[in-house]
Amino acid sequence: MLRRFAATSATSRRRSRSVAPVASSAILTPVFFTMVLTGCSLAPQYDAPTLAGANHFKEADHPSGSAFDGRGEDGPHGASVPAGAVDADSAGLWKAAQPSDQALRGAWWRVFDDPVLDQLESDASRASPTLQAAFSRVQASRALQQVARADLFPSIDAGFGPTREKLSPASQLRAQDVTIPSQTLWRAQADVSYEVDLFGKVSDANRAAQADAMQSEALYRSTLLTLQADVAQRYFTLREEDAELAIYRRNVTLREAQLQFVQHRFDEGEVSELDLAQAKTELAGTRADAMSTERQRATTEHALAVLLGRTPAEFSLAAAPLVPVRIDIPPGLPSDLLERRPDVAAAERAMAAANARIGVAKGAYFPSLSLTGSAGVESATLGDLFKWSSRAFLLGPLAGTALSVPIFDGGRRRGNLANARAAYEEDAANYRQTVLQAFQEVEDSLSDLRILKTQTRTQDAAVAASQRAAHISQSQYREGAANYLSVIDAERNVLQSQRSAAQLYGVQAGATVKLIRALGGGWGSDAKPLQHPS
Repeated sequence: MLRRFAATSATSRRRSRSVAPVASSAILTPVFFTMVLTGCSLAPQYDAPTLAGANHFKEADHPSGSAFDGRGEDGPHGASVPAGAVDADSAGLWKAAQPSDQALRGAWWRVFDDPVLDQLESDASRASPTLQAAFSRVQASRALQQVARADLFPSIDAGFGPTREKLSPASQLRAQDVTIPSQTLWRAQADVSYEVDLFGKVSDANRAAQADAMQSEALYRSTLLTLQADVAQRYFTLREEDAELAIYRRNVTLREAQLQFVQHRFDEGEVSELDLAQAKTELAGTRADAMSTERQRATTEHALAVLLGRTPAEFSLAAAPLVPVRIDIPPGLPSDLLERRPDVAAAERAMAAANARIGVAKGAYFPSLSLTGSAGVESATLGDLFKWSSRAFLLGPLAGTALSVPIFDGGRRRGNLANARAAYEEDAANYRQTVLQAFQEVEDSLSDLRILKTQTRTQDAAVAASQRAAHISQSQYREGAANYLSVIDAERNVLQSQRSAAQLYGVQAGATVKLIRALGGGWGSDAKPLQHPS
């Protein structure tokens, strides 16, 4: 924006006073010109993009269960939930919504009905450095939006002070040998400057800054959703490792009892030392595997502590085996997904900002109009400064022109316009990629949950069968009808099937979290507006 240049000569001041009687008529023409062109935007017409062929999810039409199941009906591990809700007994309800990029997200993790997880999510939202950094970026974008919006209004400055000057004889049309004494002028004045929004250049810049601010808020919500999902997934991983450790402890106790039994039979001369050595090997191997799981649990607990904004030394969580998650989340429609996902909203806002900047780049080809003025008092002595006769004013710039028309810039405007258009095309491609990635994540999660529903059922049957086989082999060994190798194989199968079942339940819980995250989170009555995490 152009600024008024300070007056430097008495001639300039006299000229400003002489034009005062015709100032009104001189301003009428630019005012009329301004009224006609103000607000005209050169930015291309922007409409929120749509993606053809995305009217349903592929997995939503797939029959429940796996192709290897032979039935496909809901099993004991998952009861179908009506669209938009879960069982009424749940602590938090999955509610239907009218989603948009500004929709308030509720405490979706309460659908798991786990008070420990509720507390962890609350702690993470308050103390996560990643979330605090994201909110700082929101504040910065809002500040830049305020800066851009300020250009829509006049700028007013005030000043007071003396000026010491000496005029040349030539500037006063006097002889060269005439001495003009130096003088001091005291001034108290207010300056006003305003760039007229010709061709919408200023308003386009403001729209771009507004879209940037909305994008940063959407990215904040995306960061928040990612943090919440990461906390839930780490938590369920920790609980799944607790379940594995519980399985190992039971198996260690069982193998200790078996070792005592084999030791007794060895002492009695009923079995060879080979059986005793094998029993000791199985016990030691099971203990070693349990230690590996303990190491993995410690690593998971440390990662969870960092998500909560704490050091690993400040955080510990008591062991508790994973409770199987029995919740089906309805995916809804792809059109809802595009409105729910904050990262999709952020990509769309980036497109809107880039589109507005094309208008700013186009506006550089057209004239710009700056209106400036100054009014105040001036006098040769401080005592006369505030007398009525000391008033003075100036309309229009003393240097340059109010209406500036670009003629030649060596291709700078052409380059800026090409850059703005290329940036828009890049953001449009990024938006399409974000949408496709969102669809893929939903489809992946839906297929995982569909197959896992059958897989957990099948694995539970395998656990029951392996336990039955182990019981039979132990009975036969006690009766001398089988060797100890069959007992070892049967118990290994039990341990492996139990571990696989626990891991599948962990994967199922994580897949449920991934689906909620892929769908953009949830809505609830306890949703809160965007505010600083504290």
